[in-house]
Amino acid sequence: MKLFNEAIPGLSLFLVFLFLSIDSAAQVQGKSLIKGIIVDSSSSQPLGYATIKLIASADRELKQEYISNDKGEFLAEATPGTYYMEVSFMGFRPHITPPFLVNKTEINLGRILLAGEANTLEEVIVQAEKSSMQLSLDKKIFNVGLDLANAGGSAVDILSNVPSVSVDPEGTVKLRGSSNVRILIDGKPSGLVSFKGSGGLQQLQANMIERVEIITNPSARYEAEGMAGIINIVLRKEKKQGFNGSLELTAGDPANFGAAANLNYRHKKVNFFINYGIAYRQTPGIGSLYQEVYGADTAFILKQNNNGRVTGLNNNIRGGLDFYFNEKSILTAAYLFRRSDADRLTNIRYADFYFDESNPAALTTRRQDETEHEPNSEYSLIYKKSFAEKDHELVAEIKYLDNWESSDQLFTQKQLAMDGSERPIKTSLQNSLNDEWEKHFLLQVDYTKPIGKEGKFETGLRSSFRNMTNDYVVNDIDDSGALTPLEGLDNIFLYNENIHAVYGILGNKQNKISYQAGLRAEWTDVKTTLQETHQTNPRNYVNLFPSAHFTLDLPQENAIQLSYSRRVRRPFYNDLSPFFTFSDSRNFSSGNPDLDPEFSDVIEIGHIKYLDKGSLSSSVYYRYTNGKISHIRSVDDKGMSINKPENLLSEQAFGTEFIADYSVYKWWKLNFNVNFFHADIDGSNLVKTYKTSTYSWFARQTSRFTVAGNTDIQLRLNYEAPQKTVQGTRKSLYYADLSASRDVFKGKGTVNLNVLDIFNTRKSRSLTEGPNFFTRSDYQYRRRQLNATFSYRIKQAKAAKPKKEAGEE
Repeated sequence: MKLFNEAIPGLSLFLVFLFLSIDSAAQVQGKSLIKGIIVDSSSSQPLGYATIKLIASADRELKQEYISNDKGEFLAEATPGTYYMEVSFMGFRPHITPPFLVNKTEINLGRILLAGEANTLEEVIVQAEKSSMQLSLDKKIFNVGLDLANAGGSAVDILSNVPSVSVDPEGTVKLRGSSNVRILIDGKPSGLVSFKGSGGLQQLQANMIERVEIITNPSARYEAEGMAGIINIVLRKEKKQGFNGSLELTAGDPANFGAAANLNYRHKKVNFFINYGIAYRQTPGIGSLYQEVYGADTAFILKQNNNGRVTGLNNNIRGGLDFYFNEKSILTAAYLFRRSDADRLTNIRYADFYFDESNPAALTTRRQDETEHEPNSEYSLIYKKSFAEKDHELVAEIKYLDNWESSDQLFTQKQLAMDGSERPIKTSLQNSLNDEWEKHFLLQVDYTKPIGKEGKFETGLRSSFRNMTNDYVVNDIDDSGALTPLEGLDNIFLYNENIHAVYGILGNKQNKISYQAGLRAEWTDVKTTLQETHQTNPRNYVNLFPSAHFTLDLPQENAIQLSYSRRVRRPFYNDLSPFFTFSDSRNFSSGNPDLDPEFSDVIEIGHIKYLDKGSLSSSVYYRYTNGKISHIRSVDDKGMSINKPENLLSEQAFGTEFIADYSVYKWWKLNFNVNFFHADIDGSNLVKTYKTSTYSWFARQTSRFTVAGNTDIQLRLNYEAPQKTVQGTRKSLYYADLSASRDVFKGKGTVNLNVLDIFNTRKSRSLTEGPNFFTRSDYQYRRRQLNATFSYRIKQAKAAKPKKEAGEE
């Protein structure tokens, strides 16, 4: 293992140099050179970094794309034939050269003059609107800026509005109904989702996000983690010349106050960017639980009520620079710092009864007072080399994450007189101290090389080294203030994870059929240790993850894709940690050190139809999961419950999904997403009766109306149908959001008002049953939210359509 780890960096450099050598050696002989210089027609100054497209005159096929150097000069190459060039540069009119014949060693086109636009860049506010969704067969892109409900919110609010994605009231992110989804930031793991899982996304402000990409059946290029697929959150960064940016202010009720700035400055070869956001939020929540526990000759009843508030101050700053050796060779250095400071206050009331509610047994209250600090840092260095040939590129990245979280909790529990009077019969004090650290180093290299006219070869490697530590203790506090650790709740949990991967993909296209096949190999080395009790649990395994995609282009803007991939969900830090949450003295949650990974085989058939006014995407999918991980609730004869992850035997799920994006009228744009699915879940390895079949569905409809020219109104309706689990039922979930925005200051500013969960109905409700208990719960972790947001753009387009990258369909 040590030798392998040490060899990875050297192997990475070897591959980089190998690819560069192959590229140099593979230059096609016998091509003619085409040169020239791009010049401003009014000032005669050269225009550096202009885009030049070489196009064949016969069939208008794009042959190559080039970028002029800082002196405006370019050098292209082509086989004999007739061509013309399209030249473009920001702030200038596009220019098309006359056709020219390539029939000798060198062609000199001389000076190519570009004329400036009628208005300067500073005077132009781009109003060309991009769709809030961009659909393709293998990826769905959700453009954040145009969804009015996102203003003033967080990353969790954004994901709540993304097609195929749902977020339950506890903050768990699901893709097509499955919580086993991999969440990435800018295509890589992030400390935002390390300790708290998807709940950590609540600390990332929406205005720092440019778009969200959904990949339901990833190829071998992507890490195999994530059963249902991958959600990639792409952060904002401009690349325009000069200074540009945006500012945003937010105020809301319950308390939601924030400010953000996204600034960018590019001068010739250097692009600086910095994003900063600060947010102060208060999140009130309420809940109730009813439970019956059956003994040999006694039935115990618990009626529990919760209310609480989380007060948080979140700071995010992200900065960096791009250095352009030229437009085809870019080095990016970036740094992200996030600090979250939170106070959590929770009050719980337990009322106990024998047999029925007419026989009270005890009345108890418990109060949790927690202070939490969480500073996180992320460092990344990325090099991207685009070669002269279209789609020929090399990307290498090094990333380091340094995260820490400190929690100090005080629990005050009182047993009251049965009449509820504030004269406690007994009072107990406890505290919990919890410090968590994460160090994560990531190295990744990806290389893409076109083959022939339509083919492509991709390869790469990835190494991830993660070490996490949790120092945890729960103490009883006596009358003198002395601390006594509780048995079994004073330990240090160590999590060491090393994952190494290599992949290869080969694809081609013949006529209207495109195909690609890939294979990814991943070696996993995970070890958990309880330091005080000297308990270790090592896991080592090597797995192959094949993938295949076949696409057929049909007439009249239709296409169909058949895809297959094998996926894995590895038990992570929180899944394996044996420590209990202690805020609720009747209901505990913990991890399971004996948890095994689950594996899935996924098949999907997708269809897309492009319309004049929108697009329609549909898909049918099947997923078989072996060793499915699911949280199971168990209750002892005293009524104390434990919720922890367990491996079930299997799950078979299949479903169909429809996504539509359509402009009904010029003033009305409609988005619609509906997903129907069926699942057979087998947990009979735990309890014979833990088997179920369930049908369920969820739907989301968004209508956006443009009125009075520059005012938009948006209405979103959400519904999730009931769903069976091996222990009971998750009840239906429904809510509605309303938003409005208006452009001000000649289109440079926007005022937005939104109401999230208009009718205050977004609640998590469930029924759970076991051999000796029945539980009904009803929780609302976030109440109706009102937000007002003002944003101002500095030399920046409003929702401008992003430039299409080379090779993008």
